[in-house]
Amino acid sequence: MEPRLLYDGAAAHYRRYRNAYGDEVIAYIARVLALGKRSRVLDLGCGPGTLAIPLSRFAGTVLAVDPSEDMLAEGSRRAPSGILWMQGDSTRLAGLPLGRVDHVVMGRSFHWMRRARVLSDLDAMLPPDGAVVLVGPTRDPVEPPWEPVVQAVRNRFGLEWRVNDESFRQSGRHHREVVAESAFREISTARFDRVVRRDTEQVVGLQLSFSYSTPARLGDRTLDFVEALGAALAAANPGGVWEERFTTEVLTARRPPTTGS
Repeated sequence: MEPRLLYDGAAAHYRRYRNAYGDEVIAYIARVLALGKRSRVLDLGCGPGTLAIPLSRFAGTVLAVDPSEDMLAEGSRRAPSGILWMQGDSTRLAGLPLGRVDHVVMGRSFHWMRRARVLSDLDAMLPPDGAVVLVGPTRDPVEPPWEPVVQAVRNRFGLEWRVNDESFRQSGRHHREVVAESAFREISTARFDRVVRRDTEQVVGLQLSFSYSTPARLGDRTLDFVEALGAALAAANPGGVWEERFTTEVLTARRPPTTGS
């Protein structure tokens, strides 16, 4: 199933249950990109605006691009002015009416893409001082405490993680390694730690935002999956509160400065 269809019915769950990046992360991105009223930032694979909406407080224009109509509709329903929502994907960047783009950000979307090709396309698009910013988990993220319970239920429903053959899971090549071989090989990173507490309903809702267990993927088994997972989580943790500790990494990649003659 294509990503643009895979996330049908998942956007509301994504917006409500996925972890926000947090004010500290957003302020850091705005600072490292020196965003201002004239800045135009492309959020590639924007989902329901997890990055685009908070970044719009700092940039003049955010170009929010995603292949999923459901994600774009969910984001635009609650978005402030200054965001242009556009259906498209990383394979057709040159054909999108983007206009000037100063920088590109991606939040948990780069793994869906043909990474080396996208970076080459961005090299042709961005100005000399333009940056590519990847926001997401670290290379070795800590497994959330509910994961063994959820995995057991996913196995019962025959749900498997699906990725393309250039992803880290398939290729073994982390984003940093791919970026380091591109024109944007001057790399810096920053990490931000957070703790989030979720009840059983929130853990279940979170699963419906993931590509391997979206309503589009589950179809008429969605209600059965929700009931089975809720029961398994309640049995594993009768108190019903789960604490997740996670780290968000912000990778900023630029072209090396050119040396004068």
